[in-house]
Amino acid sequence: MHRVGVLAVDGVIAFELGIPERILGTTTTADGTPLYDVRVATVDGGPVRTSAGYRVLPEHGIEVLERADTLVVPAVRGPNTGAPGAAVLGLVRRAVDRGARVVAICTGAFTLAAAGVLDGRRATTHWAHVDDFRALYPHVELDPDVLFVDDGDVLTSAGVAAGIDLCLHLVRRDHGAGTAAATARRNVVAPWREGGQAQFVESHVPDPGGGPDTRAVREWALQHLDRPLAVEELAERASMSVRTFTRRFRAETGTSPGRWLSARRLDLVRRLLETTDLPVEQVAARSGFGTTAALRQRLHADIGMAPLAYRRSHRAPAATR
Repeated sequence: MHRVGVLAVDGVIAFELGIPERILGTTTTADGTPLYDVRVATVDGGPVRTSAGYRVLPEHGIEVLERADTLVVPAVRGPNTGAPGAAVLGLVRRAVDRGARVVAICTGAFTLAAAGVLDGRRATTHWAHVDDFRALYPHVELDPDVLFVDDGDVLTSAGVAAGIDLCLHLVRRDHGAGTAAATARRNVVAPWREGGQAQFVESHVPDPGGGPDTRAVREWALQHLDRPLAVEELAERASMSVRTFTRRFRAETGTSPGRWLSARRLDLVRRLLETTDLPVEQVAARSGFGTTAALRQRLHADIGMAPLAYRRSHRAPAATR
């Protein structure tokens, strides 16, 4: 079972502290076997104050964190009021050195950056703290416009619900889209929000008195991912100019038509590789990548795996599907 250690420190934001257990801790096989052992711990075994005005006393100490396959660092209130203690920074550095996966939720990225593990790497944090983060850690390649960043063994997310998205991403990466969708249903949350989606969307729905929206076009596009889909064609189907369509599309989805289509094609690739025995050539054709080479290049860029390797890693045994 994959061991997950969740670090609790003074000032931890209570909601974010509970996200890993709520998502990863409820992830099971079809027969109910848990896939993650999630334990909350402090570096000294003592209680910590939360942002919600109460203390928590985890049942575990630093030994759980030192053994964890994945170390999660949740958000803290006021990340710039003081640097993390030496014990916390050492814990994070040792986790990276021994090959553990390290995950930061929201302002937990400040702790990872203070430990030096984000230098030269891409990361994100809550949009409200971007200026402070950049001033403190100029060597980090900060992307403030995304929900989460997967940089292999180090992952970071934006605030609150983006932590849920990141944990579901971990499930999807570890056990496939079907298991992640089952966990999402169990917790009544959206099964997939693209990591590259914008953190802040000014208008989540079309203006009540406005003209047509892009929903119908998006639904149509999902049924035709096997063919080239230019933004001009989509705009024409929506009876809009390209400029208006692109503006409304971003307002409704938080991303551009091109990035949205690319993500949906990759979603389809994952689903076909995980749930069918179709040859890679057919997967490439059905998802609109055209050639096996193009599909292999995209999958390797996004996931770091070739199609057949991804299929072997994410196809669950028949008993657990």
